[in-house]
Amino acid sequence: QVQLVESGGGLVQAGGSLRLSCVASGLTFRSYAIGWFRRVAGKEREGVLCINNKDGRTVYGDSVKGRFTGSRDKAKNTMYLQMNNLKPEDSAVYYCATSLYNDCRSTTATDFGSWGQGTRVTVSS
Repeated sequence: QVQLVESGGGLVQAGGSLRLSCVASGLTFRSYAIGWFRRVAGKEREGVLCINNKDGRTVYGDSVKGRFTGSRDKAKNTMYLQMNNLKPEDSAVYYCATSLYNDCRSTTATDFGSWGQGTRVTVSS
């Protein structure tokens, strides 16, 4: 049974930082591209970033470039999202996911098959 569990969300002031973690069980990050998404109530799920399985190259969504960094620890089957210089518009529920493919074809949600339950991030102004 595939399970992804996010943690690390919370309340932070604008300009602050948070690091989210996602631990996988029932699958290995060695076989899939992995990604982070976020959703604001009433809006479509937005791709934050995707990390290639083979070379670790990361594709970022335009709204987070230069502020967010994705990483993975294959030995721990864990992925991370380091978020710096947070803005109120970054407030959302953040989800980790595994791609249906070995490498990142896009940051579109339909390219991803397994999802975590989400962790909420709230950035106050």
